[in-house]
Amino acid sequence: MEKNWYLYILRCGDGSLYTGITTDVQRRLDAHLAGKGAKYTRGRGPLTLVHQEGCASHSEALKRELEVKALTREEKERLIFGSDRK
Repeated sequence: MEKNWYLYILRCGDGSLYTGITTDVQRRLDAHLAGKGAKYTRGRGPLTLVHQEGCASHSEALKRELEVKALTREEKERLIFGSDRK
């Protein structure tokens, strides 16, 4: 049985954005907050989850991650703003 996958975006304390994928957003966020997540996010706190979206499979999540990472900052902010309006 395939796990549900999620794409997520964190806003770092320095204002930068970090994009990743996981099967458990809260567990992954807790890992980032504990300094055990991605090397990029270490020392860039506080970290805030600003966007998440479900994906049907690991493959779809990886493809979506590449799409989002290719967006400009302005496009990412629009994506985040759109998710805040729900």
